Amino acid sequence: MKITEALLAEHLVFHNMFDCVEAMTPGFKTVSEIKAVAAVMESMLKLHADTEDHLFLGPLEHCFEQIGQRDSFIAEHQEMDENLQRVQQSTRVAEAQELLLTAVAHSRRHFDREERIVFPMAERALKAETLRELGKAWMDRRTRMAVEA
Repeated sequence: MKITEALLAEHLVFHNMFDCVEAMTPGFKTVSEIKAVAAVMESMLKLHADTEDHLFLGPLEHCFEQIGQRDSFIAEHQEMDENLQRVQQSTRVAEAQELLLTAVAHSRRHFDREERIVFPMAERALKAETLRELGKAWMDRRTRMAVEA
């Protein structure tokens, strides 16, 4: 399996989660409910972003530099974390709901950019064997995380 296929599969899981969060958020009655959902999202997104940063962005760094997007993609990962951390600081239900939905919308935009720009760029810039080796590294990393959990 190529790294692009593995990361896209993770994106599909996230898109489903985002759909659920968007549907559920208006019905939340307490800040605690919203914070719990935000904490799960933050944890999952952090693992995904760390994997992308560690395995994927490095081999493509020269491509990001060429299109002037390297710092932008790293900043987006940090901004996704910050958006969800703001939910944890919230004290009112309406505010927490708005912050959570903003975090979901921002995450969707970031994933869309990766799917439209980064994954196709990787397919063009990296050899198929490299993509498969990175896919194996992704699987090894996921297996190690599962064992450690």
